[in-house]
Amino acid sequence: MSRIGKYPVEVPKGVTVTLNGQDLAVKGPKGELKLTLVEDVTVEQVEAGLKVAPREDTQRARAMWGLSRTLVKNLVDGVTDGFTKTLEINGVGYRAAIQGKNLQLNLGFSHEVLYPIPEGIDIKCTKPTEIVITGIDKQKVGQVAAEIRGYRGPEPYKGKGVKYAGEYIFRKEGKKK
Repeated sequence: MSRIGKYPVEVPKGVTVTLNGQDLAVKGPKGELKLTLVEDVTVEQVEAGLKVAPREDTQRARAMWGLSRTLVKNLVDGVTDGFTKTLEINGVGYRAAIQGKNLQLNLGFSHEVLYPIPEGIDIKCTKPTEIVITGIDKQKVGQVAAEIRGYRGPEPYKGKGVKYAGEYIFRKEGKKK
């Protein structure tokens, strides 16, 4: 039995859920998200919210049970609260700024990096060394954060680069004489 899948997903007030076969649409105050669930699981509306259950007792159905429940929960959480990722930039001369519909990053390369901001994602630079990424789709927010971090990840000697807020960087000792 799935430890995650057995719990129903609570649907708060102000959120409407539409079920059409395996297609699920969730609409809330922040927007609307859609998801097509795999054929191995079923979703039904109950008093407590949405209940996800496997169709059969197979390995794949049990594996998809917990995953599908988490995806449904992310839809509901996204349209009510949204998701946020914060990136920190460390290094002399490293900075970020919003320039129109692009994020301009100075990361020690000969030219600045221009990252086009995707639709449905909001990026703010509260400080020149801090980037806040928000959106209603958890996967898209995480993907954008990973792509920005991928330009120059933190290096282990001085810790220079782009890292997630609160991320621990394993530091190495330099050369010894």
